[in-house]
Amino acid sequence: MSALLHLQTPGRTLRAVRGRSVLALLAWIAWSGTAHGQVRDWPSERPPRPLAARDVKFPPYDIRTLPNGLRVVVVMHHEQPVVTLRLLTRAGSVCDPPGKSGVATLAAALLDQGTTTRSAEQIADTIDSIGGGLGTGAGSDLSFANVIVMKDSLAVGFDLLADVVRNPAFQPEEIERQRQQALSGLRVSLEDPDYLASVVFDRLVYGFHPYGLPGSGTPESLQSITAADLRAFHQRFYGPSNSILAVVGDITADEAFAGAERVFGNWAQLEAPPVPVAEPPVPTRRVIIVNKPDAVQTEIRVGHLGIERQHTDYLAMDVAVKILGGEGGNRLFSVLRSERGLTYDADANMQALKQAGAFMAGTNTRTETTAEVLRLMVDEFQKLQRERVQERELAAAQAYLAGNFPLTIETPDAIAAQVLDVLFYGLPLGEIESYRERVNAITADDIQRVARQYLKPDRLSVVLVGDAKSFVGQLKGVGFSEYEVVDLTDLDLAAADFRRASRSPAATGVAREPGAPHD
Repeated sequence: MSALLHLQTPGRTLRAVRGRSVLALLAWIAWSGTAHGQVRDWPSERPPRPLAARDVKFPPYDIRTLPNGLRVVVVMHHEQPVVTLRLLTRAGSVCDPPGKSGVATLAAALLDQGTTTRSAEQIADTIDSIGGGLGTGAGSDLSFANVIVMKDSLAVGFDLLADVVRNPAFQPEEIERQRQQALSGLRVSLEDPDYLASVVFDRLVYGFHPYGLPGSGTPESLQSITAADLRAFHQRFYGPSNSILAVVGDITADEAFAGAERVFGNWAQLEAPPVPVAEPPVPTRRVIIVNKPDAVQTEIRVGHLGIERQHTDYLAMDVAVKILGGEGGNRLFSVLRSERGLTYDADANMQALKQAGAFMAGTNTRTETTAEVLRLMVDEFQKLQRERVQERELAAAQAYLAGNFPLTIETPDAIAAQVLDVLFYGLPLGEIESYRERVNAITADDIQRVARQYLKPDRLSVVLVGDAKSFVGQLKGVGFSEYEVVDLTDLDLAAADFRRASRSPAATGVAREPGAPHD
């Protein structure tokens, strides 16, 4: 019998370990305390209270408008010898021509891929030679170009930014290269349940408003985009009066305004006409199931139309959604993961855009637990609307948001993003400075008011992506007796019923009527 086993017999004491391992002795001592019930609870003390939030002051700033209408904001931030130049244009996917979703994204991707004065290689070599960074992109409401340079390369940074924004070449070979990259990525995405659930949810909530269509385009729309489409889009929307420039970093206001005037002062004025769009539909209870027979999990999205970014209740609603499924709160994670082990993650988000917004909760789970998870998610929507939140939940969400705030204005690039976000949505810059105070001023009564006013648990849009035949039979038992099933191969976001017109329900096995189970 080993020394350790000897030590684990009552009455066999130090004699059993004479000449034996000291480690065995230590094990006996630990066991002896346990055997006699002398176990101390651990931890024996509460963790220390968090330190008081340090004072954070927003850097000084100045705003001017050039004669051609370009709005320029300068933020003086001298902690590093770095300057960020970020130009934002009101030319997001919401401006895509009908049937041409993806134009804004493709146009933005091509800005730095060659201009009328520089090739794509020359642009890359120039920014690399000064140790800077250059990026372009587009979102739902806007497109942007961003340059980060050291202070001593500021003039080069201004030149590059103006060139890519004002003079994109849209060369055929570069268009085709970017198109093929986009199509390749889209082919991968269209097999990804996470992506599918999100784009179908957007389409279900926003309807045929441009927010409801994928900003990156569809295979059909990407193939149809021409150089003429891209040039027309650029000429229509890229202009000084439709743009905002932020200059942030180790710079004075005079230096920034002089640089902006030098490279953008002769940019021709532009009056971008408003883009007519369809109104998002009124929230209505509807369940769309995308049948992916090879799936072993179900991606779930639940939510409905929300509020726009500039809404006066935006901040209170943001805190409410954090309690439902965000950082510092997350009831969904507690119920679905911590208590029941039904998923690895669950969250809720509020998308707040210029013209509309959405509340969305999302997770994934094993196929056989799809209905149970869906019911629990709906329950949490109802609970948040019906019951007053606990003070500790509110305090946790506030602590996260207030504590994370300094990180959002820590670098020139982060400050530029914050400043442009506020200005784009027509809000005062003072909202950044007062953010923590406004977050901490929100009360449980505020949360209850906005939850009751804006959450509609009886009108939730639901998207399920998975093996339909394995869970549709469970849906009626959790309150969803009506649903529509669409095979992945038949999915068409441009169709009212999400089905390709060339494929009939009878031919594909898709349910003809809501509530009819998939064969």
